[in-house]
Amino acid sequence: MTQTSIDPGIEDQALRGDIYRLLGRLLLAAPDTAVLRFLAGLEAEADDSELAQAWQALARAAAEATPRHLERAHFRLLVGVIQGEITPYASWYLNGTLMDAPLVALRRDLRRLGIARIEPCRDPEDHLGALCETMALLVARQDAQAEAFFTAHLVAWAEPCFHDLAQADSPFYAATGRLGAAFMASERRRYDLPASLIAPRRLPLVTD
Repeated sequence: MTQTSIDPGIEDQALRGDIYRLLGRLLLAAPDTAVLRFLAGLEAEADDSELAQAWQALARAAAEATPRHLERAHFRLLVGVIQGEITPYASWYLNGTLMDAPLVALRRDLRRLGIARIEPCRDPEDHLGALCETMALLVARQDAQAEAFFTAHLVAWAEPCFHDLAQADSPFYAATGRLGAAFMASERRRYDLPASLIAPRRLPLVTD
């Protein structure tokens, strides 16, 4: 099996885009056999950084997981009958409800960037997986708007959401959350954004 080495510094543009794309893929759907095989073959740099340790944990979890088991875990954690144990939407994390002002602002910016929704897609555009896919596109095309998009739509809530996923009882999704949180922190530092931009947790709104 060909193994891929991961540099925890994340200086390479193509690699950053690939990580965004991978996180989007894992959040939006359970991994299939090919994805698990790829992840199990990853080799992270042997250091004590949170990012390197997260890659190592994800590789170990992928080697021990099966697609069928992860389909159930993905549904329970991130989808649910009404909603999953984690609700990975900007509107939910920032305003405590779905389909709120963050989604409106996001749709405006997506139109301005010329990025269209792919149909059919049942998830609102402020799903964290969809936002990771958008960042992958912006990074890949070296769009100058990538930093502004990250600042406007990810920095305030992506790390807390990934931290919540890192508490999951599924080793694979816990490792995914750990990787996502470490990578988002790396991106925040890359853009020289202060941790104070991370929004305080808003409780979900309760309606009758």
